[in-house]
Amino acid sequence: MKAAVFLLFALLVPACLTSAQCLIDNVIDLKVQAAISSIVSSTLAKAKLLCQDVSARGALVSCPAGYKPTGCACGMGCGSWDIRSDSTCHCQCGGIDWTAARCCKIGVE
Repeated sequence: MKAAVFLLFALLVPACLTSAQCLIDNVIDLKVQAAISSIVSSTLAKAKLLCQDVSARGALVSCPAGYKPTGCACGMGCGSWDIRSDSTCHCQCGGIDWTAARCCKIGVE
């Protein structure tokens, strides 16, 4: 019984022992949250999706460093492709004459 009362008391007692300390902690928390929110908002406002198209002869084309393929296109009417090694478009049909990729990255102005 004593243990149950102790646990109930421990759970119901607020974490703050003095209201002044709680008030200070809350003000600090709010200021930190506001500062972080401001930094995140200003950074996201400057973020842009930067894309470029690349193409090559054959069944493979790789995106430039830092870019990721978001879509591929294949010559010879082939619509079957996959992305290899997280940076290369591969056309799966035989005898492909060209392969193209749309390569994108997130950049900051």
